Amino acid sequence: GKIWTSDDRGKSWIERALFPFMHARPFVADGAVYVLGHDSDLCVIRSDDEGETWSEPAKLTEDQFWHQSACNVHYANGKVYLVMERRVHFDHQGWPVSEMAPVLMGGRVDADLTQKENWNFASELVFRDLEEKPNLLGVPFWPADQTDGKGGRLMNPPGWLETNVVQFTDPDHVWHDPEGRTFHLWMRAHTGGTGLACIARVEERADGSMETMLERAPSGETMLYAACPGGQMRFHILQDPRTGLYWLLSSLATDSMVRPERLPADRFNLPNNERHILALHFSRNCIDWCMAGLVARGDNPRQARHYASMVIDGEDLHILSRSGNQKAKTAHDGNIITFHTVENFRDLVYI
Repeated sequence: GKIWTSDDRGKSWIERALFPFMHARPFVADGAVYVLGHDSDLCVIRSDDEGETWSEPAKLTEDQFWHQSACNVHYANGKVYLVMERRVHFDHQGWPVSEMAPVLMGGRVDADLTQKENWNFASELVFRDLEEKPNLLGVPFWPADQTDGKGGRLMNPPGWLETNVVQFTDPDHVWHDPEGRTFHLWMRAHTGGTGLACIARVEERADGSMETMLERAPSGETMLYAACPGGQMRFHILQDPRTGLYWLLSSLATDSMVRPERLPADRFNLPNNERHILALHFSRNCIDWCMAGLVARGDNPRQARHYASMVIDGEDLHILSRSGNQKAKTAHDGNIITFHTVENFRDLVYI
């Protein structure tokens, strides 16, 4: 990976460092800047001069296989929290999202977070190992393996990935924890369909240990899925500390019901795998999402605007998107990074 910094709100960039791992994200803790990702094992680097110079990579695990994307970072209880995903089983030869466990990690902001002993790792919950699998949602939507009769568009077993972590701070929310020790995982749901996210619950104990489990509705019914616009693709959630509203950056699906064999050549993979329109929503509760508008769109389905991350900067929202132009190989394999700013983003709220 590469680290770039900008001092003029994204108009120009300076390359600062290269690092030998992927699926990384930056975060700040007690004046230090970290970048955490994986090269099979979890790796992290640190800067103490605002990103100009960086430490050598430190490993947080040994002989494991991890995954993620540049999803969100959460601060609470004097700690920083984020989620990485460990592949626990190695039986499926295709895309292994059914074999991964989202693992919430928490570390004190005043600790050296390049040291494994300063992190707590939540217990592991693997999608394929769930004993209770709520259905009646058409999951999976497509039959396993070939869907177009040609071998080019494959349906791998359902699973979850690319996890965000949120807390419900509104005392009126049915899942609010007044002790502030409950976290919720909002994950991309690989189902073959659209509009759903996978969700799970993590409870933190007094000793820092954390247990992962499925959430339950007030009725007592187990919940694996929640409505989420763009939940079929990688999305990004953050909470605005000023208003308490949650903001969702995700891919807009427009045509997921077309027969796979009738898709145009420039549409990547399954019909639900549409990646060229990047949308912004807001919500009081992470369930009821209100459309705020479109951030960006490619000229055609090959020219992706997707897999984006965002940060709040005063009155504005800055967004980085994994993108593609007319030279991109596919919508998945983009060839450019685009930077977007939504000015005065709070003015988009109408609730």
